[in-house]
Parts: sequence; structure tokens; C-alpha cells
Amino acid sequence: MLKEFSAFRVNGTPADCVALGVSQWDQRVDLVLSGINLGTNLGNSIWHSGTVAAAKQAVLLGIRAIAFSTPVDEQEPDFEALKAHVHEVLELLAKDNSPHLYNVNVPPNARGMTWTRQSVRHYDGKMIAAKDPMGRQHFWFTVVPLSEPEEGTDRWALERSEISITPLRLDLTDNAELERSPQ
Repeated sequence: MLKEFSAFRVNGTPADCVALGVSQWDQRVDLVLSGINLGTNLGNSIWHSGTVAAAKQAVLLGIRAIAFSTPVDEQEPDFEALKAHVHEVLELLAKDNSPHLYNVNVPPNARGMTWTRQSVRHYDGKMIAAKDPMGRQHFWFTVVPLSEPEEGTDRWALERSEISITPLRLDLTDNAELERSPQ
């Protein structure tokens, strides 16, 4: 039996949705779940991800957040089969009340779960032209890696059919370069 709930449509980015929702919610928001995104957010692709951006917005507002993604092919993912895996991740990550940011990729038929680091590799970065169902032109930005994944990375875990949990941070400062710069 489904419970009734309020739903709203926002004309904005996923991060806009989080900012608006948090500002308009009557009660304190403890956790923001973004996704399940249809398609992975691995390695460099998190730079372009609206799903991860929504979770980052939550952390900027002092709220813990988890971005969920799953690989897709021609068929829609079996969300019922993913439910147990998402529940397992939530049991693990929802215990801590501090505003952490996690990027989680859940493969179908996951055989385990592993903590990973972001795979940072060169990728093809091609723009692919296509048409949407209404005949309008749109473009897909591809992020096909040009090298094999390193052990312990998010891409490596997914290739092994493991759930990848990657803790992220908001500060992208290159501290080594900053130290080298003239003051």
C-alpha cells in the first residue's frame, strides 16, 4: 500500500531542486538521496553529473548526501532487484549525522560492496549528436576511458560487479600547486 505524499516539479537543475526543497521544507532535512541515476557516475564523469551536483548542494547546506547511480543498457534497470543493495548502502552510510558526500554506483546483481577512490583517467570526451523523441537535436558528452581502471577505484569495483562507495569532498584545491605558487 502506497502512502500519500506531496510532490513538486522544479524547472531547474538537480542542485536547484535540492536548494529549493531544503529552503521550503517545514522540518529539518537530515539526508538527501540523489538518484538512482540511469547510468553510472564513475571517475571523471562525476564532474558532469547532475546527480552528484544535487548531493554536493546538500553538503554545501550542511546536510549529508548520497548520490546513487546504476549502469543501464537498452532495458530499464530492475529497481526491485536494486532495492536490497540500496538498503544495504543506506544501513551503512545513514548512521553518521555529519554532512558527508558519497557517490555510490550499484551494479545489477552486485556481488559485494567496496570503498573506492575516484578513477581519474583520460577519456575520449566526444560529443555525440542525436534526436530526442520529439525530433529535437541534443548532444551526449561521452566519457569512455582510454585506459584500464586502477585497482581500488570506482570503475574497477563496477567491473567486478561490486557496489562502489566513493567518499567525495567539496574542496578541489590543488594544495601542492598552491604551495608552489609565489606568495
